[in-house]
Amino acid sequence: MVMTLGPTPAEPAPTVDIVTTVGGVGLRAYPVALPMRVRFRGITVRETLLLEGADGGWGEFCPFAEYDDDEAVPWLRCALESALGPAWPAPLRSTVPVNATVPAVDPEHAHRIVTASGAGTAKVKVAEAGQDRAADLARVEAVRDALGPGGRVRVDANGGWDVDGAVAAVRALDRAAGGLEYVEQPCRTVEELAAVRRRVDVAVAADESIRRASDPMRVVAAGAADVAVVKVAPLGGVAASLRIAEAIGLPCVVSSAVESSVGLAAGLALAGALPELPHACGLGTTSLLARDTVAASLVPEGGALPVPPAAPAPGVGNLAGNAMSPDRATWWLDRVRRVLLLVEDR
Repeated sequence: MVMTLGPTPAEPAPTVDIVTTVGGVGLRAYPVALPMRVRFRGITVRETLLLEGADGGWGEFCPFAEYDDDEAVPWLRCALESALGPAWPAPLRSTVPVNATVPAVDPEHAHRIVTASGAGTAKVKVAEAGQDRAADLARVEAVRDALGPGGRVRVDANGGWDVDGAVAAVRALDRAAGGLEYVEQPCRTVEELAAVRRRVDVAVAADESIRRASDPMRVVAAGAADVAVVKVAPLGGVAASLRIAEAIGLPCVVSSAVESSVGLAAGLALAGALPELPHACGLGTTSLLARDTVAASLVPEGGALPVPPAAPAPGVGNLAGNAMSPDRATWWLDRVRRVLLLVEDR
């Protein structure tokens, strides 16, 4: 393996050649660090690794830093599928409606985000550590004002409440929103989701209980959700996610894991291939990034994104201009080598 680290902005991004047994082809990896416009999921820089296949395909490997190697395996499978094939399923639609994504910002900022998005649906982060319910209510009220009475408001708690706290919060947020489309992952466990669902009149969506579960079907067996949030990278790629979505049998919302446009394309491919798509998807998240890995970012127009035939290729300037620091690049390159071994062993 050959590795080059420590570039200046004028030099190429650090890369490593990885010889794989996946189809007997080689890969080239590019670590990049993308600054974010606002803090989201506790981070201000999105670190990611772009993979280039021998035939010019591209994929993105970006499990969050706290995920261990085992949990990162499906993320790498998704990146390999995108970079090496097989081809994504044929799309059933050419565009995908997307929601505006509103981080845990003040009401005025939330209003601006939604107004600028052009979307008819907004997902609002709530239950942020260090913030109280009053902040959540004010943010949701601002989003409803920006959308108008015909827009759809959904909230995402990322498992931040216990059952009683979730029931009280959901009822209050439903009033503040003038009606919620759904609440996403109000509690951490499947059992807690089921308990909340029995006590509120708002639909419940499962996210972490699907993408971080050893058995995503537990959500269905427990009667814990009305909507399945499906994220293509943590579920192992477009083909694997399509099988899981069809097995779950719930209405699906395809959402991103805050990837760059390279990885986001796989989510759009999944959304394009689903037999039904009754809800706007959470794929308009390049707005969270101050910079992207491609020159022409996948930015929604009129609240929708096109379904691409393949992941877009990053430009040389995007790779070099977003190169990681040498120590972080080494961390990511070591990580992908380890996870690649696990993929090949399974």
